Amino acid sequence: MVSENLRASSIQVLLRGWIALAEPRGLDEAAGTTEAENGGRAVEKRVLSAGIVPVRLTPEGPRFLVLRAYRYWDFPKGEVEPGEEPLETALREAREETGLREFRFRWGTQWRETPPYGRGKVARYYVAEAGAGEVRLGVNPDLGRPEHHEYRWLGYEDARRLLADRVRPVLDWANGLVTAGEGR
Repeated sequence: MVSENLRASSIQVLLRGWIALAEPRGLDEAAGTTEAENGGRAVEKRVLSAGIVPVRLTPEGPRFLVLRAYRYWDFPKGEVEPGEEPLETALREAREETGLREFRFRWGTQWRETPPYGRGKVARYYVAEAGAGEVRLGVNPDLGRPEHHEYRWLGYEDARRLLADRVRPVLDWANGLVTAGEGR
């Protein structure tokens, strides 16, 4: 069983044998330049979200879990809280938003980020194999309802058709990792 307390000098992650230690990566500094470097215009600080691209390996090939909020399809993610490492956030958010408890980082803990969107927000994603269990769209206590309206386990092509342009390169990267490592 993975400890719920992932804060330590190392981050506990599920890796190949389900538990291993990884060197922590500090929260990235705000992106951008100073006002002087930006021609005197105010620069918004980067807001980092972190999430997981959940994968299940099936005889038909990998299936990726995508979540829908209104018309937008994405992977589980959320804003990195102060003092929290991005990988901690990714695990917390994936558990909260899907109800799944186990994620195995069999392809390592490297990550990819989206280009900035909205008001300087950047989403960082890790790829993990989702353990057994049914997806349950959890209720967000701030909203009083689930954040997402629907979920689907989809093959690469179907997931790519649903995802927004800014998230597709993350899926492409994740699919490359998974299909290259299927023989492991």
